[in-house]
Amino acid sequence: QTCALPICESFENIIQAINAANYKPGIDVFLALDCASSEFYNEETKLYEIEKDLFLNSDSLIKYYGDLIDEFPMLKSIEDGFHEKDYDAWKKFTNLYGDRIMIVGDDLFTTNSKLIKFGLENKLANSLLLKVNQIGTISEAIESAKLFDSKNVIVSHRSGETNHAYIIDIAKGIGAKYVKIGSP
Repeated sequence: QTCALPICESFENIIQAINAANYKPGIDVFLALDCASSEFYNEETKLYEIEKDLFLNSDSLIKYYGDLIDEFPMLKSIEDGFHEKDYDAWKKFTNLYGDRIMIVGDDLFTTNSKLIKFGLENKLANSLLLKVNQIGTISEAIESAKLFDSKNVIVSHRSGETNHAYIIDIAKGIGAKYVKIGSP
């Protein structure tokens, strides 16, 4: 790889590990990012600090992610790539890359059907991270999931939860193609 972006060294190490395990990147193993960018966004300056003293505006961050997508075709999903209220960036990014990767709203949607409807109407993302206990009830979560095509729903636990198999049952029940379990 020839990528000069700060994250590329980590990606290259991951690719080496995939190869060392006798798997093929982009065939057997794919990559997904959970950026949690609301955590490194400054609402006053409207800048993202993607690493210490490296600040990007929304358009630059869109280009940054686009360069990653181009350089690493095994990257198939970016979750929370932008601050939850940076709607223009979400929309631009989804318009540019929504046919190539899953653009996943977690903080954007919070499994809330009103926010999901707003996001779908404005084409802010093409996928939903469904956290059953984020919205309140299983019924509300399932109603939220129904707003998306089931192949674009990722059923997830919440940070700090214990290991419960019920999210697998829910994923299977709603026909979700993906689950998100654990952390690196």
